[in-house]
Amino acid sequence: MRTLKLHFPDDTLPTLETFLKQTKEARVFRRAQAVRDVVKGHRLQTVSDTLHFTYSALRKWVHRFDQEGIAGLTDRPRPGRPPKVTCELAKHLDRLVDQDPLQHGSIHSQWSCQALATVLARQTGIQLSRESVREVLKKKSQLQPSHRTARSRPR
Repeated sequence: MRTLKLHFPDDTLPTLETFLKQTKEARVFRRAQAVRDVVKGHRLQTVSDTLHFTYSALRKWVHRFDQEGIAGLTDRPRPGRPPKVTCELAKHLDRLVDQDPLQHGSIHSQWSCQALATVLARQTGIQLSRESVREVLKKKSQLQPSHRTARSRPR
């Protein structure tokens, strides 16, 4: 392993500290944490072992930070079709679930995934399959904590 021969400006550490307080993405946060430790003077091997990065990945992030600054720590665009279900569409679906299906012309009092997909397509123009709607709802339920109440036992 070659030694890293980079010299960072004096304002690098405060910049990284500010970025760490502002970022919300976990992967970018971990990268910034690792780069901060390297800027502080820790060895690449020590930081990669501690934060569970491969040595080559950490070296890449440090070099990208050196060349591009904070922007070098963010993800690059990935190839492939963009996801159909955006965050905004998932929020719209979430609001729709809270409404009464009868108000939207359904003959049933509970939503089905197919009925949600139909109303969503009518309102937004974006057609999702029943299965895509189910996956969005499944992810939402996994993120929310369950609110189960403990039943008291008769004594």
